[in-house]
Amino acid sequence: MPHLKLFFLLISIFFTLSLAANVTYDGRSLIIDGQRKLLISASIHYPRSVPGMWPGLVKTAKEGGVNVIETYVFWNGHELSPGNYYFGGRYDLVKYVKIVQQAGMYLILRIGPFVAAEWNFGGVPVWLHYVPGTVFRTNSKPFKYHMQKFLTLIVNMMKKEKLFASQGGPIILAQVENEYGYYEQFYGEGGKAYAMWAANMAVSQNIGVPWIMCQQFDAPENVIDTCNSFYCDQFKPNSPKKPKMWTENWPGWFKTFGAPDPHRPPEDIAFSVARFFQKGGSLQNYYMYHGGTNFGRTAGGPFITTSYDYNAPIDEYGLARLPKWGHLKELHRAIKSCEHVLLYGEPINLSLGPSQEVDVYTDSSGGCAAFISNVDDKEDKIVVFQNVSYHVPAWSVSILPDCKNVIFNTAKVGSQTSRVEMLPEDLQPSRVPSYKGLKGLQWEIFVEKAGLWGVSDFVKNGFVDHINTTKDTTDYLWYTVSITVGESESFLNKTSQPVLLVESKGHALHAFVNQKLQGDRAYQCHQALSLIAALNPNDWLFIRRSASGNGSHSPFKFKCPISLKAGKNEIALLSMTVGLPTAGPFYEWVGAGLTSVKIMSSNNGMLDLSTHPWTYKIGIQGEHLQIYRPEGLNSVKWLSTPEPPKQQPLTWYKAVVDPPSGDEPVGLDMVHMGKGLAWLNGEEIGRYWPRKSSIHDKCVQECNYRGKFMPDKCFTGCGEPTQRWYHVPRSWFKPSGNILVIFEEKGGDPTTIRFSKRKTTGVCALVSEDHPTFELESLHKDANENNKNKATIHLKCPENTHISSVKFASYGTPTGKCGSYIQGDCHDPNSASVVEKLCLSKTDCAIELTEKNFSEGLCPSTTKKLAVEAVCS
Repeated sequence: MPHLKLFFLLISIFFTLSLAANVTYDGRSLIIDGQRKLLISASIHYPRSVPGMWPGLVKTAKEGGVNVIETYVFWNGHELSPGNYYFGGRYDLVKYVKIVQQAGMYLILRIGPFVAAEWNFGGVPVWLHYVPGTVFRTNSKPFKYHMQKFLTLIVNMMKKEKLFASQGGPIILAQVENEYGYYEQFYGEGGKAYAMWAANMAVSQNIGVPWIMCQQFDAPENVIDTCNSFYCDQFKPNSPKKPKMWTENWPGWFKTFGAPDPHRPPEDIAFSVARFFQKGGSLQNYYMYHGGTNFGRTAGGPFITTSYDYNAPIDEYGLARLPKWGHLKELHRAIKSCEHVLLYGEPINLSLGPSQEVDVYTDSSGGCAAFISNVDDKEDKIVVFQNVSYHVPAWSVSILPDCKNVIFNTAKVGSQTSRVEMLPEDLQPSRVPSYKGLKGLQWEIFVEKAGLWGVSDFVKNGFVDHINTTKDTTDYLWYTVSITVGESESFLNKTSQPVLLVESKGHALHAFVNQKLQGDRAYQCHQALSLIAALNPNDWLFIRRSASGNGSHSPFKFKCPISLKAGKNEIALLSMTVGLPTAGPFYEWVGAGLTSVKIMSSNNGMLDLSTHPWTYKIGIQGEHLQIYRPEGLNSVKWLSTPEPPKQQPLTWYKAVVDPPSGDEPVGLDMVHMGKGLAWLNGEEIGRYWPRKSSIHDKCVQECNYRGKFMPDKCFTGCGEPTQRWYHVPRSWFKPSGNILVIFEEKGGDPTTIRFSKRKTTGVCALVSEDHPTFELESLHKDANENNKNKATIHLKCPENTHISSVKFASYGTPTGKCGSYIQGDCHDPNSASVVEKLCLSKTDCAIELTEKNFSEGLCPSTTKKLAVEAVCS
């Protein structure tokens, strides 16, 4: 028997060694088992989705032409306190890496462990800030000790599971630190010493694959420095021995509560990628390819939304975002058709005009590939290359894998567009035994006390820093003070009202006086305007019932009339954080909370309460008792009611519901609620806050892809809530008896809460007859018109649905966009019947723009288009 065990052990070692990959690099690319690799990577962060979604996300990425998955490692999600580790649920890193491996894909593991990533505290545990002598990201002994300890833990975990490529696993690159080059100068000599220590510490782990440091301009010789930006075609690594890598290409941008919705057009993303490979790049990663969700309190910022959709090729709910996903898929296919000559060939650059050029790659076997670019951001150009004329739209790249035929142009989007809707569904009560016989949805409520609940945590003259007090165990900190008002005060006769003036470092505040939320009647605030303006006309510009900073400026001032009575009055101020800072020099020292509190009245002037004795209470009672968890539900006495109170602050709502019908992804519609937190079956949905952006923000009807992109270039949603729906993963639902718990801070209408199903209800496409659609196989034949494939529209409805009707079809000169196509002067009257014949009752169909399908001789000398909109059901 011992001999048999030894035999199987030797067999296991043999197969492991035979699968092991040798990963090296030179100045051109990564080299895996002696073969150069052109790598297209997708950022999909494991804790921003759930394990039930991971296989589908990886599959969709692979179908999109991606061959690498990238993820950060989220230190503060794993090391909850010193030495107390968690790797379950959404944080099961090993499971995630193995899912990528099973899909036959590579993985880039960006361990950091500082990650930024719009993640709370940049991924560093808050407890580390309170270890004596610790300064983040510099030559600080405590920080380096804990950083090395965690990084080594992750490395050893991957080694134990044989997940590095050198062991037969999928991990081909690892990253230490993150974008430190920007901030190194702020830390003086300690910054440089820390960066070199981090690099050498990482290399000493002997993982058998290369290490990278992104935006690390002084990375040492044995670590690859990489680029993060919207464009990296001009980037050069700091040594000719290192390959040109792009670790973060941002295909969209993150959102902050109260701001409009940023979008990056697919034409510009494709342009940036094509330019990168045109100029010698070999590895490009989309950050993000699927953004996902900042569940619970993981969003940083401050003010980063719970949604981390990022306008990515796969949306927050796991659906391919079309046409972005499809356009990039076609781009990846075109680039990969050039892989061998790009990586083994010698490039030559030729100027074709003032803003036009071609990079030609040839190899010893006779291979040839060309990238023709036009970086003019206004005008299309006709260029001549090898005695052939090519039309190149403004701000675009044409890819010619044989140096003759254009198979892809970044500005010509032929992929279908999906019409995706959030379809509302009323909350359905579960018929669980304890609710048997009840009709309609039954709510239960629990109302928090404003200010001090239970025993105070401490009393102090003056103010404490919010974050240093809560240590981020909660968003909430109560500041409470009492004042006595004499019966002779003139404002008691209602001729005028005192005004509360609060200044705070951030992030948000609700003010209560004698248990009542202040400023809830609009006319009260207007009455105080003249008084405030007379005293400080330049300082106090806005008056509201609650106050907050925003994504670009956390401090704020709160001002509003308050109702005081004769005798003792209790002022309770609920200070709130909305995610901790995520990056920046010395970011861990940025504070929050109150800095000044004053009461102003017309006859007594200003009463400064800032140095008075303040009573402090950390958190709110329901959160402390965990009444959102099944095991904590009975910690308070809930009041049952079929008519829950509306616009009531500090209120917990609980309902027992069935899951929405079907299997589509689900969002919780909170548009008529105020601000708070939500849970389902104890799982943290996250912060909700349907805060509206300003109608004065610069939103666009249609984004011009031409020219360099910045996050504020293509805003939509001005005057609308930044986030209305909150993702609730299907895997969190039980067949019945689902416990939905909401904590509402300032007041909303819970009867309007809905589940909404995210569903593709239709598909559209608009393609011109000159759209480049060569099949790669035809490139091996003589290039002539007979080998050209005709431009074709491809339509595909989601699985288990079909094309049930055609809403619009026009062959000729249609214009417009999905949902608003318009017939042009040139139109084939048979367009609809042709499309219906080819597509009705099918899940997918293809319509060629040929004279066989459409009228011969229609509108001669006109480049014709076909536009189609179809319904999926």
